[in-house]
Amino acid sequence: MTAAGILGHLAVELALFAGAGFLLFGFNGLAVDLIYFSRKFWRSATVYSRYPRAYASTMDRSGPTPFFAIFIPAWDEAMVIGPMLRATLTRFDYPNYKLFVGYYRNDPATASAIAAVADPRVEAVMVDVDGPSTKADCLNHLYDALLAFETVTGDSAKAVVLHDAEDVVHPLELKLFSLLIDRAGVIQLPVLPLVDPSSNWVSGHYCDEFAEAHTKDLVVREAIGASVPLAGVGCAIARAPLAKLAAAHEGRPFADGSMTEDYEMGLRIGRLGLKTMFVRIPAMPGDRSVVASRGHFPATIGAAVRQKARWLGGIALTGWDRLGWQGGWGDRWMLLRDRRGRSRRCSF
Repeated sequence: MTAAGILGHLAVELALFAGAGFLLFGFNGLAVDLIYFSRKFWRSATVYSRYPRAYASTMDRSGPTPFFAIFIPAWDEAMVIGPMLRATLTRFDYPNYKLFVGYYRNDPATASAIAAVADPRVEAVMVDVDGPSTKADCLNHLYDALLAFETVTGDSAKAVVLHDAEDVVHPLELKLFSLLIDRAGVIQLPVLPLVDPSSNWVSGHYCDEFAEAHTKDLVVREAIGASVPLAGVGCAIARAPLAKLAAAHEGRPFADGSMTEDYEMGLRIGRLGLKTMFVRIPAMPGDRSVVASRGHFPATIGAAVRQKARWLGGIALTGWDRLGWQGGWGDRWMLLRDRRGRSRRCSF
């Protein structure tokens, strides 16, 4: 056989291999769609036909209001951290919480911006190393600060809530967590990117991805009993399982060696045998918006590539090595979807 013939034969074999892969991935996506729409129609026929729809604003919040600790890691965020903290303090419709904000010793501008807020509900926590370190490292320092706060005040947190320095929180977020956290180890709310009209191709791409991930994919993930990974923002982690993870990892519950510690946190708590919940609920009657966390996402190609490279490397590569293949068929199926090279932040 000539060289041209060998190359032609090889091209045919590679095309068949690629075609089989695309067909398999197509069935994978079709299965997710079938589960989602079957669940949607079933709930419409059996649940919503008998019970009124729930709205966060009308859910009963009688009784005590548990204390929540909100962790906000910050590095080089002097331009946004002050407005974010003031907006958060204004927007939260909840009486019992504290913002633990982490900054680094070599970032005085961010420290000054935090101090300028001057509110007793804000606890500035210095990470006593030159930044930036990993986000997990900063979160572990905030966890140490929470332990010290609980020891001094005797006020134990019901859960730890995660947010970033550019987030726009929903007023009903903590109320919803207070109503549901006893039922689960973690709760994840939808994460919705704020639209950047000047970046339709990059920022708009995030909007499209998150619309699918937080409208369909995470719903299916929970429906089949698979653990829900966390997005790192708009999520609550119950205090007891967080303490259990800390006890098992020398007091550091967030995975220092991971590039995607938020993704791993949801799976690790799921492996403790606890329920992980994705909660997508309308805010109030007559309003189509849901209780969600919003934030700005990268609007340039360079920033988007750096962020997605971290997600891809942390989930598809090091996540495979760190977490292995554990759990039931639903968990293993979702891990396969996660590790096939896709890069969505919250559904993978």
